[in-house]
Amino acid sequence: MSDSNSVVHRRTSKPSVQEEPITPVATSAQHETNLLSETEKGAGSGSGSSSGAPSILAIIEGDIAKEIVREEIALAHFWARLNGAGRKRVPVLTSIKNCFLSSWLNVLLVCVPAAWALNIIEEAKGPDAVISNTHHVITWALSFLSLIPLEHFFDWGGEQMCLYLGKTLGDRLTVTLNNAVEATLAIVLLAHCELRLLQATIIGVILLHLLLVPGCSFLVGGARVWSQDLHPHNTELNQSLLTLGCMTPSTLLVMSRGISIILLIVYFGSRIFLTDPPGDNNALTVHPGAPEALKEVEKHLEEEEALTGPWTCIIMLLIAVGIMAYTAEALVENVEFIREPGGIGQEWFGMFLLPMVSFAADGAIAVGFSLRNAWHLFRGRDVPTSTLAKGRSIDLSIQFILLWMPFMVVLGWWIGKPMTLLFDLFEVAVLVAACFLVNYVTQDAKTNWCEGLIMLSFYVMIVLCAWYYPGQQEVEDMNACLESVVTFIAGGGEAINGE
Repeated sequence: MSDSNSVVHRRTSKPSVQEEPITPVATSAQHETNLLSETEKGAGSGSGSSSGAPSILAIIEGDIAKEIVREEIALAHFWARLNGAGRKRVPVLTSIKNCFLSSWLNVLLVCVPAAWALNIIEEAKGPDAVISNTHHVITWALSFLSLIPLEHFFDWGGEQMCLYLGKTLGDRLTVTLNNAVEATLAIVLLAHCELRLLQATIIGVILLHLLLVPGCSFLVGGARVWSQDLHPHNTELNQSLLTLGCMTPSTLLVMSRGISIILLIVYFGSRIFLTDPPGDNNALTVHPGAPEALKEVEKHLEEEEALTGPWTCIIMLLIAVGIMAYTAEALVENVEFIREPGGIGQEWFGMFLLPMVSFAADGAIAVGFSLRNAWHLFRGRDVPTSTLAKGRSIDLSIQFILLWMPFMVVLGWWIGKPMTLLFDLFEVAVLVAACFLVNYVTQDAKTNWCEGLIMLSFYVMIVLCAWYYPGQQEVEDMNACLESVVTFIAGGGEAINGE
């Protein structure tokens, strides 16, 4: 905390930049520091036995008082950083302009009103109206394209909030925002009771962030260096969390719900551990054993100028979530009109096509970035390299497998949809294999381009096999949108919708 305070004072010495006054914050922090010193003195000279030694109760009270003061100091610094203390204030209109100009992908935002208009027209005609399949295809395509700039905006907004929250909390927010599109699609699929498609999508999203995204990152980022570093503190815990997450399929509805609650507890416990590890003054700080490149990133976040104000960014992110929710609804409502005429299996459609919504934005940016670097290298210009591997997508997988997957089971329990952890055998097999492969690749907290190539190759193998895999009919029957298999059998082997 003292480091961040020194950064604030260093910035205030720049007379040319209009900064937010931080005197009250510094005064408050100094007051809390003085209070902590007084508390420590009081704990040392507190009432004790007749011999002058402090009693056990006085020692405990003193420790509690010091911990409370430390938390107040940490909260004061956190609130000051969140409000942009020591940073140049960004006007609201400038923040909004920077949001729309953050990427060339925002041109695709014109697809949002078009997709909404077509979907509203379709709903206005009623369920009995005859609508051409071309109408559904166009609506689905426009909805798909609309989600691409929204996905990228979540990533950009998360990176901007890292400047105000720090790397630890900022990464948590960015991971959650990056999973927002997939989580919304999953919720919409659950509401429509497309349970098998939902399960295939969950596995597809996890595989995407476990193999495809980090594989591309390791391949491209490690092409010009011997190896890249991963955060050793996070990597050790991630291996255990991935193994736990992929080993929890369950066949019974009650078992699935109980296991889901346990997984949620494990996830939130792991986030608390990473955010506030044991020890004094470790909350929201870089781990002492972190690579030097990671410490440089944290220092860069403290000094980099923001392109948007914190509260304007938060409001814009909330608006984007609302837009994304209805767009995802339009996408799901037209899924069957894309899959059935094209002869695409439900397994392949859910595991690879729907998850590509999240990868389309990152893929387009990565391709453009790679082409630009290749052009610079061709012209003899220097292209900077990094020894820090971008392994955030592995955190995305962990969040989806330990948070969103069990959340779907619990949410289905609440709204009366029998979502279980009974997945197809092929899905479980490839997920377990992917988890073990990622654990082997990251166990030494280092990566290289060859390991990225291995991860990409395995993902392509899964894509190829899934195209010809028909799926397990038993699993599809068990995941019929009914409360029990007994009801399914009593209905003559047909679900409510006649399937």
